Amino acid sequence: MKKLITLCLLITLVVASNACSGNAADSTEIVPASQSTTIMDDAAVTTDQAQPNSENISGVISVEYDPEDLNSDFEDKDISYISLEGDAIIFEGSGATVIGTVVTITSAGTYSISGSLNDGQIIVDTQDAESVVLVLNGMDITSAASAPLYIRNAEKTVISLADGTENYVTDGAAYIFENAEIDEPNAAVFSKDDLTINGDGSLIVTANYNNGIAGKDDLKITGGNITVNAVNDGIKGWDSIAVKAGTITVNAGGDGMQSNNAEDTEKGYIAIEGGTFNITAGLDGIQAETGVSINDGDFTINSGGGSINTTHTAAEANMGPGNRQQNTATEEGAAISMKGIKAGTNLSISGGIFKIDAADDALHSNNILTIDGGSFLLKSGDDGIHAEYALTVNDGEVNVQQAFEGFESAVITINDGDVHLVTSDDGLNATTGAGGEQVDGSYFYINGGYVLIDAFGDGLDSNGTAIISGGVVIVHGAPSQGQGPLDVNGDIEINSGILIAAGNSFMPEVPSMNSTQNSIAIMLDSVQVGGTIVHVESENGQEILTYASPKEFQLFVFSSPELQANTTYSVYIGGDSTGTVTDGLYTDGTYTSGTLVTSFEISSNVTTVGSFDQGFGGGKGPRGGN
Repeated sequence: MKKLITLCLLITLVVASNACSGNAADSTEIVPASQSTTIMDDAAVTTDQAQPNSENISGVISVEYDPEDLNSDFEDKDISYISLEGDAIIFEGSGATVIGTVVTITSAGTYSISGSLNDGQIIVDTQDAESVVLVLNGMDITSAASAPLYIRNAEKTVISLADGTENYVTDGAAYIFENAEIDEPNAAVFSKDDLTINGDGSLIVTANYNNGIAGKDDLKITGGNITVNAVNDGIKGWDSIAVKAGTITVNAGGDGMQSNNAEDTEKGYIAIEGGTFNITAGLDGIQAETGVSINDGDFTINSGGGSINTTHTAAEANMGPGNRQQNTATEEGAAISMKGIKAGTNLSISGGIFKIDAADDALHSNNILTIDGGSFLLKSGDDGIHAEYALTVNDGEVNVQQAFEGFESAVITINDGDVHLVTSDDGLNATTGAGGEQVDGSYFYINGGYVLIDAFGDGLDSNGTAIISGGVVIVHGAPSQGQGPLDVNGDIEINSGILIAAGNSFMPEVPSMNSTQNSIAIMLDSVQVGGTIVHVESENGQEILTYASPKEFQLFVFSSPELQANTTYSVYIGGDSTGTVTDGLYTDGTYTSGTLVTSFEISSNVTTVGSFDQGFGGGKGPRGGN
C-alpha cells in the first residue's frame, strides 16, 4: 500500500476525519520565508552554514548506452575463434596472433573464446577505431603472473557472456610487470580503455593478486551473472561504473564496487539503473569519488564485517557530537572507510530494495543525499544515513533497524515516506558537527510522512531549529537521564501534523510559542513504566489520543490539529484499551479510564502541566518562545 494512503489512514484514526485532508501536510515549505536559502537538488541549505561544492555533479546521473553495449546476438557477425587447449591456443580467423600461451588481438572484430588455458593470457592491443567484442563461450583461463584478460589498447571492448555458459578467470598471487615503474595490469580482468560486459551467461573472477575487474575509463555492465572474489577491490571503473542489468556478486577485501577518478569532477561516478547486487566488502560496499545515482535494483551489502563491528560505546550517547569518535578504523594514520554506499559528492536514490549491514554509515554522502523512493533495511555501526550538508527524504520506506544515530546532516528534511529509526544515540541529529549547546545553523524539517523514532539518545536533536509542518512524528525517548525526546538548541516550531514524544525529565523541552498549532506538555509526578497508557479526550468525551510508550517515561509532549483553543481537555494515565496498537498508538478500540492526571483549558499555543524545573540540559524547559 502506498505510504501516503497509510499515512492518511493513520492520521484519520488518531485525530479526526479532517486531519489527513487538511492538516497533516498543509505546507511543503522547507524554510521560513524570512530566511535566506540556497536550493540544491530539492534540499534546503541555509546561507549561514558551509555550502556544498557547486562544482559537484548533480544528484541524478544519466548514462547513454550504445547498441553494442546491449547486443549479445552475434549470429550475423564475422567471427574469429580462439580455442584454449590447456597448454596451447588454436586460432581460426583473422586479427590475432598466437605466441605460446598468449593470444594478442590486433584488429577490431568479434572473437569467440572457449576451452581451458592452464597459464596464459588474452591480450587486446589494437589501434582500430571500432570495438573489439570478446564472446566468452565456456572459457576457463588462468595466468600465474599477470592479468588473464588484458585490454592494453582498444577504442572499446565488449565482453559478452554467451547464454548458458560459465566462464572463469583466475590470476596468481604475484604479478611480473612489463615495466617496473608501472604496476599495470593489476586486476584479473583489466582494461585501459572503455569496457562493457553483457550477455546472459556467467563470469566467475578470482583475483588473488589485487582487484577483480578494473577499467581505466568507463565500465558498463548491462547483463550477465558476474561473481568476483578479490583480495582487494571487486569491480573498479576509474572514470565511471554504470550498471543497467545483471546479477553481481562480490566478495572483496577492499571496496566492493569503486569509481575513483578524483581529477575530473564529471567522472568518478557510479550510476545504477537495475540489477541484483550481493556485496560483501572489507571496506565500502559501493564507493564513488563523486556521485552515486541509483534508480532501481536489489542490493544486499555487508561492509566492514557489519554493524556488530561498531567502535561506539554506550557512554558516547552522553557526549556532544564533537566529542564522539568516528566509527572509522585507521591503518598507519590513514582513515579506513567501511560504509555501505558512499558518495564523495551527491547520493541520489529513486528506487530499489536495500538490505545493508555496515560497520560505518549505511548510506553516506559528503555533500547532498536524496531519497525519492525505495525500500531500505539498514543496520549501521555509526549513522544509518549521513550527509554532510543536506539529507532529504521525499518518499520510500526507510527502516534503520540498528544504528548509533539514525539520520545525521546539517539540514534534514522529510517531505513524505515511512521512516522508522532505532538508535543507541540520537534519532534525527541536525548538526554541522560543531557540538555544544550553541545554535549552529542546523535545521530539520518534517513536512509530511510518518516518522517513528525509538532512541536511547535524543529523539529529535537539532543544534539549530526544528520545524514540523505535517505528517506524523512519534518519539519513544530515552528512559534514562541524560537524553531527551526533544533536544533543540533553537526553537521547535509546530505548524501542522502530529507530534507525540515521551521520555525522561532530564531535558524537558517543549514546542515554541512561535508555533501556529497548539501543543500540550505534561510533566508527570513520577516515572511511568513502559506500556503505561496516556489518554487525551475532550470535555465532551471525544478521544483525541490513546498512546503507550514502550519505554518508561515522565515527560509527555503532544501536538495535533485537534487541540483547539478555548477547549477543555482531560489527560488520564493507565487504564486499558481494546484497540489495535501500532508503534504505541491505539486505534479502533474502547478506552477504560485510568487515573485522571489533569484537566485544563487551552488558552495559548503551548500548555504545560506539572513541574518543568527538574532537569538542567542547558536550562531550556518550556521556552514559551523566549
